[in-house]
Amino acid sequence: MLIGALLRVPAQAIHRRIIGDLNAAGFTELRVPHMAIFQYPGPDGERPGVLAERAGISKQAMNQVLRSLETAGYLERSDAPDHGRARIVRLTRRGAMAYATIHDILRDIEHQWAVELGPRAFGNLKTLLIRVWESPLVR
Repeated sequence: MLIGALLRVPAQAIHRRIIGDLNAAGFTELRVPHMAIFQYPGPDGERPGVLAERAGISKQAMNQVLRSLETAGYLERSDAPDHGRARIVRLTRRGAMAYATIHDILRDIEHQWAVELGPRAFGNLKTLLIRVWESPLVR
């Protein structure tokens, strides 16, 4: 298998797990497409265009996702204080609670993967992924 599938399939499994656990925790409106907003480093204080670029989707698609989360009470959009007509995204209290829950779910996933792969192998995997993250390969 090529690296694309080797990275994509675990990422998709993580997103499905996060959404399943969030739904079970009472965040029932959240779906996999919302992960484009809640991915690291989070949306708080960002402009919609930055979030669209980070997620690899169009600004129009991002605005649809933002609108659904705004309607559900997870975020709000307001004028950027120093950028004229620019808008920024802010998490509501409910959005911040969902984001914190995602962090807890990811810690649990990491623990489970460390048990499955062994602590040393999981540590090596994470070290290699950090090297890729920090390299020009992903820029």
